[in-house]
Amino acid sequence: MSEDRQGRILHLQRLSTEDGPGIRTTVFFKGCPLRCAWCHNPESISPRPEVQWLETRCIGCQTCLGACPTGCLQATPQGVHIDRERCTGCGLCTEACPGGALELLGRTVTVDGLVDELLKDRTYYQASGGGVTASGGEPAMQPAFVAALFERLKASAVSTALDTCGLAAPRALARILPHADMVLFDLKEIDASRHRAFTGQDNEAILGALRSVGDYVAGNASSPRLWIRTPLIPGATASRENLEGLGAWIAAHLDGLVERWELCAFNNLCRDKYRRLGMEWQFTTAPLLTGGELSRWAEIARESGVPPEIVIATGATRPDEMPASMEGMNDQDKAGHVLG
Repeated sequence: MSEDRQGRILHLQRLSTEDGPGIRTTVFFKGCPLRCAWCHNPESISPRPEVQWLETRCIGCQTCLGACPTGCLQATPQGVHIDRERCTGCGLCTEACPGGALELLGRTVTVDGLVDELLKDRTYYQASGGGVTASGGEPAMQPAFVAALFERLKASAVSTALDTCGLAAPRALARILPHADMVLFDLKEIDASRHRAFTGQDNEAILGALRSVGDYVAGNASSPRLWIRTPLIPGATASRENLEGLGAWIAAHLDGLVERWELCAFNNLCRDKYRRLGMEWQFTTAPLLTGGELSRWAEIARESGVPPEIVIATGATRPDEMPASMEGMNDQDKAGHVLG
């Protein structure tokens, strides 16, 4: 089977309204070159298949132990322990488990099979102005497959969107862009050293890739729409310096090319994913932003040099409340406390 006819994905998210306009199906790809400290999809980081154990489904039969060819599973008082150094992701334990308590994360699919599945939702796409989004992980790590997938979808009149972290080879993006109707480009942190501390890589190549995408958008009559997405992470990307710096960069390098700059509120619903994968997560106890905080970050972004109307703040928030440490402050001091 040729390279451009198979790829490795995690799963499909149907009826999605968060990864581009309209109702969409998001294809989550396996493998990412970044190691973002706040990653909401830690199961997408490794390109290899991985096994997770779901305790609520386990019936304690220990059938999986005998099915594992590497002996990486162990029954403990806390449940099934997976030695991830020895696990090859073969999936034999998941096939043997009668309760579905072991799941294989990552499967190989063909373009033909995936297109057939995605076209089942074509009516939703057409009625809502939606389509299919390739997300991850990082889809551009599998450029031949994504390009072939997008080409087939567009031939069936289905809109396509690439959701990328930006750390992608120029030739990979060049292969995909002609078949993409939209690019959702993550821009996380403007300071290179902080970007490396948070993600494991600095941002030089990412900013270079975004400039290339901007040049492509500016130079092609049928170019894709460009959205920028920035996660608002407490103690990390959610700072005045970062948003002002990102806005100034967008204004200087992408003037008139960005349709939307989306500020995505921190989401902590991934905590159980880390636990099931045996991973620590430094944001386990971090709270959601309040509605007021999200609004204030959006205002800072709107005043950073970009057209104010392109800034959109999205995501779940918690009710506004006044921490005890803010009691007695005047309004100016409160704002400074919140915005840090």
